[in-house]
Amino acid sequence: MLTLEDIMGSIPQPEEEPVEQTPEEEEDALKYRYDNQLLIDGKDLDDNAIREYINNNLVGNCLLVVGDSNLIKIHFHTNEPWKLLEYCSTLGEIYDIVVEDMVRQASGLHG
Repeated sequence: MLTLEDIMGSIPQPEEEPVEQTPEEEEDALKYRYDNQLLIDGKDLDDNAIREYINNNLVGNCLLVVGDSNLIKIHFHTNEPWKLLEYCSTLGEIYDIVVEDMVRQASGLHG
């Protein structure tokens, strides 16, 4: 009987070359320390309005707002995660909340 590992091992994998970052690119990548991810369960949610509010009122980068009128997923890098959580909690129930410290992760520590 073949296992998934047997099958995957028989498929040639492309070689990945490491991507080198300049010190400036590396510093910019961690300009906003906290990687935030969460879900909002609500009614009449508007992903465009949420995206616009976050872009205009919160400081950060890598914003992703996707979903429908009942469920929105948000991904955002910021130094002030509490502001994102405070805003999102006004829209509906927030859950599956993840706040990871990317500086700690880059140092090899648990985020």
